[in-house]
Amino acid sequence: MTREAVTTTPATAPATTAEADVIVVGAGPGGSTAAYHLAQAGLDVLLLEKTEFPRDKVCGDGLTPRAVKQLVNMGIDVSPQAGWLHNKGLRIMGAGHQLQLHWPELSSFPDYGLVRPRSDFDQILATQAVKAGAHLRERTNVTGPILDERSGRILGVTAKPVDERGRQSGDEVSYRSRLVIAADGNSTRLSLAMGLRKRDDRPMGVAVRTYYKNPNSNDDWLESWLELWDGENLLPGYGWIFGMGDGTSNVGLGMLNTSKSFGNVDYKDVLKRWLAQLPPERGFIDENMTQPIRGAALPMGFNRQPHYTRGMLLIGDAGGMVNPFNGEGIAYAMESASIAAEVVAQALARETASQRELALLDYPRILKQTYGGYYTLGRYFVKLIGDPRVMQIAAQKGLPHTGLMKIVLKLLANLTDPRGGDATDRVINALAKVAPAA
Repeated sequence: MTREAVTTTPATAPATTAEADVIVVGAGPGGSTAAYHLAQAGLDVLLLEKTEFPRDKVCGDGLTPRAVKQLVNMGIDVSPQAGWLHNKGLRIMGAGHQLQLHWPELSSFPDYGLVRPRSDFDQILATQAVKAGAHLRERTNVTGPILDERSGRILGVTAKPVDERGRQSGDEVSYRSRLVIAADGNSTRLSLAMGLRKRDDRPMGVAVRTYYKNPNSNDDWLESWLELWDGENLLPGYGWIFGMGDGTSNVGLGMLNTSKSFGNVDYKDVLKRWLAQLPPERGFIDENMTQPIRGAALPMGFNRQPHYTRGMLLIGDAGGMVNPFNGEGIAYAMESASIAAEVVAQALARETASQRELALLDYPRILKQTYGGYYTLGRYFVKLIGDPRVMQIAAQKGLPHTGLMKIVLKLLANLTDPRGGDATDRVINALAKVAPAA
């Protein structure tokens, strides 16, 4: 069977069958990173995206040094001249205190973060994957897996073209491959079709955000609010204000399902009530809002498993890989994509089916070894801060102590040197190592 020439144009061709080594479903940060590294390894990669670039996603738009490292590994120019806003670290607000903490100086990660709107961030990564040799099909909505009737193993996917308005149109298309990577986000319909359900014993968050015209748009610190006040009332969740460098700021809040208020409040109203208490010069009024308030779920701590089954690997949000400590998802989507790509490349180089399967089964083991203990610590953490009063006490007692907060920043952002490092790194790494990885 000859391989179809897959281009970056929308899927408007008649029903057909395409062959690839690997199909990646979803061209978000995880999917495009996986496609890039797979193509770099010499594999034929088909990257399927249901929307058309450029497109937006609900996100804080702030990237920690973990994500910066992955971008550099992909050969992406992250200089200010290329449109990236660099930041020095985190400004933490709470309990009447303000503390600015630089990103730690480590051998494993750069000492700066970035800000870039998702409206073009994802496109930059997808373009890089195409440059590496991946075949991108936009406006291609995957409708389900193609399964081997005897083994239940995934052999590819079916999909339908999508028109300019996001509606399915045209005949169904079949795409076959040796392996499939699910990078289709929290909803991950492909995983559901393969029988994988979310784990109820893992934390889930929700985030809402919008943009405001703002005089502090060029702020080179990511601002995090540990307390959200509505006059005299302490509101659930935590807030952020990230300058975008384009005259606007990304403003949002997150809430965890360990909070009694989860699912029982109007998140948009909570956001507006918090912002109404900030000084008028910050400019967070309705007249300055440039986009509607939108929300998204944050699947945390490996809330969908197994991460490999019957020819399909899960990466990023599809595998519930958002960091429970800080709600960061992009870095872990890109890191898991890099790990998956290396495992797949090694597996497909094996000569027998049993040897290939042995290599693929190593993927979930590597993930648990890399993140399992740390995510377990994160689950303990979110249970503690489910009560906003705990966050208030932590802010009151912790923020006045800069040395302590530097340690906390390393823990929450997962920024330590895995080998060597200082005493703080060794303690955090040891805690993550002894915590059970589940």
